[in-house]
Amino acid sequence: MITRQPCWFALALVFLALALQCAQVRGDADFESVRVLMTEDSSGKGGDPKEKYWHESVFHPHYDGRFTNHALDYEDQKTNLTAAMQAYLSTMVDLGADTWIMHGTLLGWWWNAKIMPWDSDIDVQVSLKTMHFLASYYNMTIHHYATSLMPTGGRNYMLEINPGYTNGSPDDKLNVIDARFIDTETGVFIDITTVRIKEGEEGILQVKDRHEYKAKDIFPLRDSIFEGQPVKIPYNYAELLEEEYGKNSLTNTKFEHHTFNSTNFEWERTS
Repeated sequence: MITRQPCWFALALVFLALALQCAQVRGDADFESVRVLMTEDSSGKGGDPKEKYWHESVFHPHYDGRFTNHALDYEDQKTNLTAAMQAYLSTMVDLGADTWIMHGTLLGWWWNAKIMPWDSDIDVQVSLKTMHFLASYYNMTIHHYATSLMPTGGRNYMLEINPGYTNGSPDDKLNVIDARFIDTETGVFIDITTVRIKEGEEGILQVKDRHEYKAKDIFPLRDSIFEGQPVKIPYNYAELLEEEYGKNSLTNTKFEHHTFNSTNFEWERTS
């Protein structure tokens, strides 16, 4: 004999399962439970305009003062940025979100597929479709990443979306960064900006920070490796780098008190 539940009961179970699934996917973080190492806020929100969403730290523009009150030294900063990059790329693959590196981070890839050691920030881009997806399901979610760079058991990273991302106008100068992937222990972060179709100009893409690109220079994305992780890069990467930094940026082996060693493919500090 087969026992059958009433139709309404079965439907109720289905809706309950869907609700639980959505709760697990969204996973919005309780901010105070994430900010476990800091009791005071070192962000600059006290002096920022109220329209500005991100409030960088009072001691360094590339640290989140909600999570730390000091900048890291040279070696620690390199290590923690590398770990953040690896965690971000791994996380985006897990979420099924396309992303690619840009600006100085792409220049680091050009030289030796690593973050340039004097850099204190990382720049990545996503499409508007991907940003909508991340904002809808993964805003304020925590992502744990274990790596040999962090022998104490890994690190937690928070994906935070600026609600102002829905305003694509370059006139919104206070909110050009659409999202950040933030190390909740050291405060280092990855800037995420959205690439959009420029209205009225066929084949042209733009970012709120007023960078503009030909769509054919970005897409189709190429597959490569960066900091030991699979990564996507723009199609015409060399042309984009030359346009932003000049031709010498691809050949000049001396920069920011570093010299590029062509034997071991590392930027070495000279002073």
